[in-house]
Amino acid sequence: MAHSPEHYGSNWRIGDFIREQELSFHLGNVVKYVCRAGKKANNTKQRDLEQAIAYLENELEHTIYESELTGPSGAIPKCIQFASDWEDSASDPEVFDR
Repeated sequence: MAHSPEHYGSNWRIGDFIREQELSFHLGNVVKYVCRAGKKANNTKQRDLEQAIAYLENELEHTIYESELTGPSGAIPKCIQFASDWEDSASDPEVFDR
């Protein structure tokens, strides 16, 4: 079980909660920064909340990006989404003969 540093201010372990909820990297950091806001040495509450907002904005951008990749018949396969040579291979008849 993970150790819960004092700056989170509770008996429950933040890492365990993030894993149990199956939160993404960004949402896990949102929870982490909100829970410790203003409690960790050398960090102000404002700075921690700004960090939480930044991670929340990143999660929102990722969510919007993922929704844009969804076509009428479902999600576009990963192998097609990022294929840099897709257009070049479409014009090459040998690619489809293999």
